Amino acid sequence: MFGTESSLSMFLNTLTPKFYVALTGTSSLISGLILIFEWWYFRKYGTSFIEQVSVSHLRPLLGGVDNSSSNNSNSSNGDSDSNRQSVSECKVWRNPLNLFRGAEYNRYTWVTGREPLTYYDMNLSAQDHQTFFTCDSDHLRPADAIMQKAWRERNPQARISAAHEALEINEIRSRVEVPLIASSTIWEIKLLPKCATAYILLAEEEATTIAEAEKLFKQALKAGDGCYRRSQQLQHHGSQYEAQHRRDTNVLVYIKRRLAMCARRLGRTREAVKMMRDLMKEFPLLSMFNIHENLLEALLELQAYADVQAVLAKYDDISLPKSATICYTAALLKARAVSDKFSPEAASRRGLSTAEMNAVEAIHRAVEFNPHVPKYLLEMKSLILPPEHILKRGDSEAIAYAFFHLAHWKRVEGALNLLHCTWEGTFRMIPYPLEKGHLFYPYPICTETADRELLPSFHEVSVYPKKELPFFILFTAGLCSFTAMLALLTHQFPELMGVFAKAMIDIFCSAELRDWNCESIFMRVEDELEIPPAPQSQHFQN
Repeated sequence: MFGTESSLSMFLNTLTPKFYVALTGTSSLISGLILIFEWWYFRKYGTSFIEQVSVSHLRPLLGGVDNSSSNNSNSSNGDSDSNRQSVSECKVWRNPLNLFRGAEYNRYTWVTGREPLTYYDMNLSAQDHQTFFTCDSDHLRPADAIMQKAWRERNPQARISAAHEALEINEIRSRVEVPLIASSTIWEIKLLPKCATAYILLAEEEATTIAEAEKLFKQALKAGDGCYRRSQQLQHHGSQYEAQHRRDTNVLVYIKRRLAMCARRLGRTREAVKMMRDLMKEFPLLSMFNIHENLLEALLELQAYADVQAVLAKYDDISLPKSATICYTAALLKARAVSDKFSPEAASRRGLSTAEMNAVEAIHRAVEFNPHVPKYLLEMKSLILPPEHILKRGDSEAIAYAFFHLAHWKRVEGALNLLHCTWEGTFRMIPYPLEKGHLFYPYPICTETADRELLPSFHEVSVYPKKELPFFILFTAGLCSFTAMLALLTHQFPELMGVFAKAMIDIFCSAELRDWNCESIFMRVEDELEIPPAPQSQHFQN
């Protein structure tokens, strides 16, 4: 031990102040790099990299046990319902108010140089198109077979070229086959409509203005309506015809809905409302397109609040799935009744009236469903173009709602003031939103991850509830600051810091030597006196 201490002292005496400067500087650099990586990983994925690695890799090696396995069967059965609800609420939905790629999203890219849509979002749209616009019998018609491949194309220009090719095939087929076949067949081919889905793709992606898109959708409507009527007559002849009729129905509903949205964009709001109402009457069972949300937005533009209330009475039902449009529109109507005369000072003196209490409760209900919306309505966060898919109760749904409904809230005098004064009170009723909700199920924990996939990278995703900085980020920040301070002091006062380092090492070595001497002395005394071991008490023996 004495030889080790002497060799260590000799080694420390040979160290120069430059060694301590290099040591502290290197430590500061490494801890700083770790801090930067941890901060970047936390901002991108919402968790600490070191913590994630520790939990997923080191904990099983150390014999960690999952706490969920220790729960009894009753609690696990009770949690399964909430887990199923969380999974359903984390489902990604088609945005009913999605913009046009060519006329709106692409124009944004041309002006700003930024891509408003993520690859994940566009891939979901491609899957939707294949589900709604294709069927197993497409190979029987050359144009539909081409479009079936076009919906799978990743390159936009390849999709547009395929759509043009599908339209040209029908014309060439008619010209070639007309003089070669019987007259009865000639008449049938002449009535054969063009490919409706090809017009849909061109209207969505090639048209650079809403007016151009509307013209193409009108041509698609003419073609799609013919296909729908023909398949309607043959739908009971077999499963193949039934699938084809289901596809033609989806195509027709999509075209009419987009035509109504074109009319709404071009300022013909009353015409758009009529088209939406007719569409909902003609196809009442097709709720997957959520046409009622388009209708609510158009009615709010017309300030037809009685009609808005009638639509809400039908769709704001406990048995139907909720959305930010439903909850916040209901809150807007109740706020409209009291917002023009609402004053926080007067309310604090006299208390809230019944109408004001109803409005505040409606706002609390809406905020509990989606807590991200108020920041956009109050312009505390900047808006971006809404994605083509949204996550209910997530940041993506909040952006999609506020993008179209912010003007409606501004139009109602005092509504934003009432929202500003009351929306944060929701969080006092649900202190632990991930564990228990008030009017809805607990807030799902998967929204942040899904929103980061749906929203572009230049947008700062809103996170609820707000996460605290992980321990390892704080630890690396403190370590980096401490080592940087040591490096600075060592560089400014090299001799003094060298003496201080040697003194600390001497103190540490002396403490180790003292502990070793005490232990050896105790063992020697014990051997000389032959002290027997202490008997174990009866309590511990039992």
